[in-house]
Amino acid sequence: MSTAPQDTLVDEIREPKRTIGLRLSVLARALRNNFDREVAALNVTRSQWAMIAVVSRRPGATQRLIAETLEMSEASAGRLIDRLCADGLLQRRERNDDRRARAIYISEAAEPLLGKLEEFSERVESRFLRDFSPEELEQLEGYLDRIAANAARG
Repeated sequence: MSTAPQDTLVDEIREPKRTIGLRLSVLARALRNNFDREVAALNVTRSQWAMIAVVSRRPGATQRLIAETLEMSEASAGRLIDRLCADGLLQRRERNDDRRARAIYISEAAEPLLGKLEEFSERVESRFLRDFSPEELEQLEGYLDRIAANAARG
């Protein structure tokens, strides 16, 4: 009896190496969508909250570094930074070590928003990672680190 093409596809899908990338992609989208639903009431877009989060973790970063971190063009990052500066959520400051570059910082006005984003993040993360022990979370983080390192090596 020959194997039907559909059965072969099912077997391929069941192979762990074949499904991990797809599942990571689906899970990343689900995480983003859940977080988007949580923050909808704050009237910030995904790119705005991502920018605010990156700058809060890397105060004084340059536009180039922020763009690399967010995997976007420097021009797009610059427009978003301009918008958030105009909204009073970010600040550009002179750098002492390089007069051509400007450092980006969170403004005081962004602090309450950042606090709410943290709350929403914790809620979504708790929902996605419930039932994992601290040891399992540490293992998972190690696995993800190894995948990221392999991806970086190409």
